[in-house]
Parts: sequence; structure tokens; C-alpha cells
Amino acid sequence: MFGLFDTIIDAASLVVDTVAETASSVVAVASDVASGAVDMVADGVGAVADIVSENPGTTAAVVLGAVATGGAALAFAPAIGAAASAAGLGVAGGTLSGAAASSAGLAALGGGSLAAGGMGMAGGTAVVTAAGAVAGAGVSGGAAVAANKLSDQV
Repeated sequence: MFGLFDTIIDAASLVVDTVAETASSVVAVASDVASGAVDMVADGVGAVADIVSENPGTTAAVVLGAVATGGAALAFAPAIGAAASAAGLGVAGGTLSGAAASSAGLAALGGGSLAAGGMGMAGGTAVVTAAGAVAGAGVSGGAAVAANKLSDQV
């Protein structure tokens, strides 16, 4: 009777030891991944800080361009939403007009309505604003680089 009980206890002990070793390995891997991610972010922040300190004029131009075009995109988001709806985006795309078209278009750009699991009109407005800011940053950054190259040639 005690032989069977001892065998069960030994098996249970082996299972617990294996689970503990596996958990320890998982924690070690997760720690290594987290450490690598923190190092990567720190390196990226350091590189950005170096670029900003070396090129304050270019940085200001890019930031100004991003803010200006992001703000313009935010202001024009309802019109952009209506255009997206008129282009056939969304459930009733192309059949709506006015505020309904704007709402439907922005919801479609936001991944769908809140009820359908999307981000709704707010998500669409965020997408339009972010796209405008990225476009502005790209254009102003390109213009700043071009201006720097022209000034180096003169």
C-alpha cells in the first residue's frame, strides 16, 4: 500500500519540479526580451536626442509642418469622411450625403462602428489627423533636408 503511495508522491514531485524549471526558464527568457526592448528604446531615444541637438532648425521645421498639417487634417476630417463615404467606403458608401456621409466615412476609416468593434468616428478622425501629420512631417522634413543641401552648395 505504501509503495503505491510513494510512487504517486514521487511522480507528483517530478511534475512540480518540471513545472518550476519551465516557469523559471520562461521568466528568464521574458526578462531577456524585456531587457533587450528597453535597451532598444533607450538607444532610439538617444539617437533622436542627438539629431534634435545637432539640427534644431530642421527639427523645428518638421514639428511645425506636422502640427500645421495635422491641425488642418483635423479641421477637414468631416469633409474627408464624407469623401470616403462617397467613394464607397463603409456599409452604405456612396448612398449617403451630408452629416450621415461624414459620420459613415469617418467610422469606416476608424475600422468600423463602435458597435461592430471598430473605433468609430473618433478612430476615423484620429486616422485622418495622424495621416495629415505624417504627411506634413515628411514634406517639411524633405524640404528642410533640401534646404540644408542647397545652403551647403552655396
